Amino acid sequence: MTAKENKVALITGGSRGLGRDMALRIAEKGLDVIITYNSNTEEADKVIAQIQQSGRKAAKLQLDTGKISGFSTFKQQLNELLNKEFNASHIDYLINNAGIGGYELIEDVTEEFFDELMNIHFKGVYFLTQQLIPLMNDGGGIVNISSGLTRVSYPKSSVYAAMKGAVEVFTRYLAKELGARGIRANTVAPGAVMTDFGNAHLRNSEESQKAVSAVTALGRPGVAEDIGGVVAFLCTDDARWVTGQRIEVSGGMLI
Repeated sequence: MTAKENKVALITGGSRGLGRDMALRIAEKGLDVIITYNSNTEEADKVIAQIQQSGRKAAKLQLDTGKISGFSTFKQQLNELLNKEFNASHIDYLINNAGIGGYELIEDVTEEFFDELMNIHFKGVYFLTQQLIPLMNDGGGIVNISSGLTRVSYPKSSVYAAMKGAVEVFTRYLAKELGARGIRANTVAPGAVMTDFGNAHLRNSEESQKAVSAVTALGRPGVAEDIGGVVAFLCTDDARWVTGQRIEVSGGMLI
């Protein structure tokens, strides 16, 4: 297999939830996969083992995407891992997926709460991408995970949604500035999805699930398996002419 065929995708927050399904679906497309995890190394190992069983290479690296000061060290670790485990010097795809939930009414938002979400969901995405652009092959792609909450407004989501809105703007600028290298940049915006995100508030609330189902054209909340395939598509040549786009994957929520 040539280096060109042996493409590598890096997924932040790939040990569980949406990131886990993205990793598995991308591997199904024939790519090798590197995932990051923050603290749950056991779950990360399970994802790695499943990908390896399918015949693709896979590895993990620890990363707190809210600690920007650690990104240069992470870049060095990634470079070493690529050379050692993947016989490569660059990645082809970067999926900025890692995140946390956070819900407060505007009048109750503290600066600490604001900064935590900003560091993880916008500042971290911005500067991690900046660090890794030199490690990306021409003709690759960046997928930033946003949210349906940038289009519709729910109380207590102002900070989270504002950071995701910033990521969507950033993504268009990435598409513009990296286009000369053939690097595409797109946003995938999931709707309401039943994972453990945000303390599994949707998965654990039958009332919330009914409310989501009532305003969704396809009549149910999303699950992780609804999202990963769309991200995987963007990591293939089938999406070679798609860049600078926001793709909402919400089952037609509030259309």
